[in-house]
Amino acid sequence: MINRVVLVGRMTRDPELRRTQNGSAVTGFTLAMNRPKRNDEEQQADYISCVTWNKVAENVEKYCSKGSLVGVEGRLRSRTYDNVQGQRVYVTEVVCDSVQFLETKPRDKYEEQQYHQQAQAPANSYQQPVQNQQQDNFMNEQPSYNIMEDDIQF
Repeated sequence: MINRVVLVGRMTRDPELRRTQNGSAVTGFTLAMNRPKRNDEEQQADYISCVTWNKVAENVEKYCSKGSLVGVEGRLRSRTYDNVQGQRVYVTEVVCDSVQFLETKPRDKYEEQQYHQQAQAPANSYQQPVQNQQQDNFMNEQPSYNIMEDDIQF
């Protein structure tokens, strides 16, 4: 059977790093992915729970935060548990084998502002070309070679 999941989305909250009783690192986070928009519909999103383990978990906690754009690859897992009220809870989540950091984490407040502005920019935005750029005439020149026919060996 095939059970592979590949997703790209933004983290909805900071990842939570915990340790199991035997010391293994585990991180949980939720990815938000926008659904394709149809006509004048409001934007809708899917929210997928993800789990990482060991070194991957430590790296996710260290390098990612709420709003980070990441790509994950893993497998889908369903599990159940009884909560404190005694109710059975069903959970479906992606157990991530790898997480790709698709943006750099800001280092200071200025970068953090820029980071969030870029994250909120529409996907179809682009910069207008600058009108008064000088042309690079070097690229238009053809090289000239003075080669005598006697110099060619064939």
